Amino acid sequence: MPNTYTQLHIQFVFAVKFRAALIKADWKERLLKYITGIFQANNHKMIQINCMPDHIHIFIGMRPHQSISSLIQNVKTESSKWINDQGFCKGKFA
Repeated sequence: MPNTYTQLHIQFVFAVKFRAALIKADWKERLLKYITGIFQANNHKMIQINCMPDHIHIFIGMRPHQSISSLIQNVKTESSKWINDQGFCKGKFA
């Protein structure tokens, strides 16, 4: 069928391991920008992102070329690795 158009809007909420309040205000904005960049690199549109010290809310416009599970696995893996590489937490962030 020519001119097929798909529009998916999805909200994700995921928490820090054990709901620990590890996301600090002094690096929160850098984290949100980094996560936004991951979504944009995967050709999805960030509509809104915000977080609390123990969880993150993300609302995106998603293209159907990627599965939800692979996208979120990528986001969680890359953002946790970035946080650990930056040394924002004393222990391992997950």
